[in-house]
Amino acid sequence: GTRKYIIADAPGHEQYTRNMVTAASTANLAIILIDARKGVLTQTRRHSYLAHLVGIPHIVVAVNKMDLINYDQATYNKICADYIQFAEEIGLAAARDIRFIPMSALNGDMLVDRLENMPWYTGETLLEMLEKAPAAHTEQSEQFRFPVQFVCRPHASSDADLHDFRGFMGRIESGDIAVGDAVTVLPNGYQSKVKAIQLGENQLQSAQTEQSVTILLEDEIDTSRGDMIVKTDEALAPVKQIEAFVCWLSETPLSTSRTYIVRHTTRESKAKIGTIQYKVDVNTLEQQPTADLKMNDIARLTFKLAQPLMVDSYKTNRATGAFIVIDESTNNTVGAGMIV
Repeated sequence: GTRKYIIADAPGHEQYTRNMVTAASTANLAIILIDARKGVLTQTRRHSYLAHLVGIPHIVVAVNKMDLINYDQATYNKICADYIQFAEEIGLAAARDIRFIPMSALNGDMLVDRLENMPWYTGETLLEMLEKAPAAHTEQSEQFRFPVQFVCRPHASSDADLHDFRGFMGRIESGDIAVGDAVTVLPNGYQSKVKAIQLGENQLQSAQTEQSVTILLEDEIDTSRGDMIVKTDEALAPVKQIEAFVCWLSETPLSTSRTYIVRHTTRESKAKIGTIQYKVDVNTLEQQPTADLKMNDIARLTFKLAQPLMVDSYKTNRATGAFIVIDESTNNTVGAGMIV
């Protein structure tokens, strides 16, 4: 193979739902393993729902242990059909790229090498699928989102014009930016243009997703950590209420009477729970009314915020659509949220 992979292997049992949500939240591809003798199980459905919830764009359904059913094509086809039917019910099929592969991990069949046991399968091996899956951020033209981490004066620059300007340091969470682009700084809505982009000692003409850069603006704008720089024609309205799916991570149940801290990109706000609309039974996928959340529960709820946040829906932007919930008294992370 030509790529390097980061593999997150999380336990699959229900009491480890929080581990799986955390591991899957940054993933670009999920391999859902199905035992060819057993077909689509409750665990398959639970894992697929979680993969859908955290927005993993590529799903590979690996039907393993084909050697134990004598490499029977009809059984394999039925498992694929069952899975597609379930995926359509939860909206996974429409939203994701799903591929199927029959394999025998024990014999190494269809992982890297193509043995003679399944001449009826002419698709890619597992490694070929992994090598060809698009890398993160390549598929959609994402809007430019730059949460400010730190405000600094530029280092002694060879360009004398830069001495009076503040530099805004941060990581480009999505999209790209070029010198001369019109930008808006949120939540205040100040407008300016990009004067320069610095990466270390180098001056760049443009920068894109995942680069950590210093941006200098034409105008002296009062900006601090937690503000967000966006392109003026891609601006979003700061909000003081968010609706989200939250996976509860803490052994202490959620309390609707308490104040929590929501941390979103580089910004924080105190938050109260508005309403818990329902929690999801991760095995049956039923929506159930509830007054509280315990560890590993996943629910749809609203937060009322003290400070405005600049958010996108998680579906359109996994960086600016995600947040964590922090317990004020212990500073522990107690929830992981995905904005609807």
